[in-house]
Amino acid sequence: MDGDNQQIGRLAIKAPPFWPEEPELWFVQLEGQFTLGGITQDATKYLYVIAHIETKYAREVRDIITQPPEAGKYETIKKALIQRLTITQEQRTRQLLEHEELGDRKPSQFLRHLRTLAGSNIPEHLLRTLWIGRLPSQMQIILTTRSEDRLEEVAEQADRIAEVTNRSIAATTNSTTEKQTLEEQIKKLTEQVAKLSRRQFNRSRSRSRNWSPRRRSQSKSQNQTSQEDEETCYYHRRFGNKANKCQQPCKFKKENEEESH
Repeated sequence: MDGDNQQIGRLAIKAPPFWPEEPELWFVQLEGQFTLGGITQDATKYLYVIAHIETKYAREVRDIITQPPEAGKYETIKKALIQRLTITQEQRTRQLLEHEELGDRKPSQFLRHLRTLAGSNIPEHLLRTLWIGRLPSQMQIILTTRSEDRLEEVAEQADRIAEVTNRSIAATTNSTTEKQTLEEQIKKLTEQVAKLSRRQFNRSRSRSRNWSPRRRSQSKSQNQTSQEDEETCYYHRRFGNKANKCQQPCKFKKENEEESH
């Protein structure tokens, strides 16, 4: 039964992904899983470690993997990974002073990160100065008034300021986008109305040309001539006054008689 329980415990182990930036913290998490699973044998712990580190980090402990000691395998590889992957305090301090920026982290997260880099070598007041100096300028103005308060409380206020600022920026961005969209719609409608107006104007001009006084006069004269031709007989239409015959009704003859009288 004890053997069966130990096998069940081993199967229940869920090792966390290897964390090369914080190998010491990773081993603490892994050992918590060992405790929950009842894993106590040195060889089993060692095999779990080499099974969960990536190849490029396994190269850092190649000598131990290829020639492991007969006893204390787990502690040996644990110590080697922590020493070889963890940057020195000098490197941490240089990173703290030269390279670290807030980025997309909360101010409190950024403070904890700087504190990890600082270790015990950087005094609290210097850490406060470095942290505040790398926050947005408007936030710095507010936080510098709390120089006597605990740094953790100041970090909480910085988080609240950042949250309000981000909401304001998001609202302004959305408002600007909506305004631009509305302006684009108005511009398109204006262009459409202008096109319709130009078409209507061109149509009106075309109609005006077709119904000019000259064309109306010509049309009236043509209609009148056509009407007179219909009221005159064939002979008078062709021969005029020289016509010897006439077909009634014929208006041509009557007009001549009226003129002679």
